[in-house]
Amino acid sequence: MRWIISIPLLLLLCGCADFGYYWHNASGHLAIMKQRVDIEDMLADDQLELGLRERLLLVQQIRQFSIDRLDLPANDSYDSYVQLEHPYVIQNIFAAPEFSTRLYQWCYPLIGCASYRGYHDEERMLAYVDKLKADGLEVHIGKVPAYSTLGWFDDPVLSSFINWPDYRLAGLLFHELTHQQIYIDDDTSFNESLASAVQQVGTELWLKANKREAQLSELSRWLRYRDEVIKLIESIRTELTVIYAGAVDDVVKREQKSRVFDEARLAHADIAAKYGIQGGYTHWFAQELNNAKIGSIAAYNSLAPAFVNMIHAHNLDFSAFYDYVDNLGSLAKIERDRCLQAWTEKTQLKANDCPPDEGLDTTAF
Repeated sequence: MRWIISIPLLLLLCGCADFGYYWHNASGHLAIMKQRVDIEDMLADDQLELGLRERLLLVQQIRQFSIDRLDLPANDSYDSYVQLEHPYVIQNIFAAPEFSTRLYQWCYPLIGCASYRGYHDEERMLAYVDKLKADGLEVHIGKVPAYSTLGWFDDPVLSSFINWPDYRLAGLLFHELTHQQIYIDDDTSFNESLASAVQQVGTELWLKANKREAQLSELSRWLRYRDEVIKLIESIRTELTVIYAGAVDDVVKREQKSRVFDEARLAHADIAAKYGIQGGYTHWFAQELNNAKIGSIAAYNSLAPAFVNMIHAHNLDFSAFYDYVDNLGSLAKIERDRCLQAWTEKTQLKANDCPPDEGLDTTAF
C-alpha cells in the first residue's frame, strides 16, 4: 500500500519538465517490485537450486545480525528476491565541468538534491548523456548493483549481488540499510560516507562473530588497498584543483590534466601489486578518467573515516552512534562539515564543533 500511494505523490510533486524521467523511473522500479518472490516461499520449494538456497539462507542470517547487533531497521527489506536480466539494477550518471571535480547536482521531490541521476532505461540515459556532453560537462556512468528506497519500499535481494563473496554481500546489505536508518537532504557525501562506515565496521563485526578469520584477513587487505586508492584519488583531485585554478590557458590545462591521469594509472598499478589485488579498481583506472569519475569516488568515501571514528568512540554502541549522527545531521552544513573534519583528523572535539554527547569515549581514537 505504501508504494501504491507514494509513486503518484512523487509524480505530482515533480515538475512537468522532468515528468518523463520520473515516470520512467517509477515504472522501472515498480516492474522490479512486481517480480519479487518471498524468500520464505522460495526456501519452502524442494526444487530450489542448492546454491541459491544457501545464499538466501545466508542473507537471512546477515539480516538478523543487522538488526540484533547493528540496530538497523527491523522491517521487510531483503525478505524477497528478484532475478534481474542484467548484472546491475540501474545505471547512475555523474557529471562535472571540464575544469572542476565538483559534481553536478540534481534535485528530486521528497529526498532533496544528490550528485547522481539514476536510470532504468539505457536509451533514455544515453540521450541525456549526449545532452550533458553538449552542454560541456564530462560524464561518468556507474552500473549499480543495488539501491535503497530509504524505507519507502521493502527493498528486495537482487540477483545482481546475491553471489558476491560473503563479506561483500553482508557489507552491501549493511550499507543500503543504513540509508533507511539515517538520510539527510542535499548531502551525498554525508549519506554515502555514513553508509560506507557502517558497512566497514559492521562487516568486520559480522566476520568476527562468525569466526571467519580467512575472510576477515581478506577484508583487512582489501580495506588497506582501498584506503590507499582513495588517498590516491583525493591527491588527484587536489592536483587537478590547483591546475584548474592556474593562470595558464585551456590547452595547457588539458595537457596537465592528461599527465595527471597517466601518472595515476601507474600509481594505482603499484598499489594493486603491493596488495596482490588483480581486480579492485584496475578496470576503473584502465577506462577513461575524467572529473566526474574522480568526483564520484570522493562522494562515497571522503567522510567515511570520520564516521568510523565516531562508531569506535561510542564503543560500538550503534544505537547511541545513530542518535549522535542524527543530531549532527540537523546542524547547518558549515557546522556539520567542521565537526566531520575534526572527527576525520582525530583532533580534540570542542563543544562548538560538534553536538554534545556525554557518552563519547574520545580515548577510543
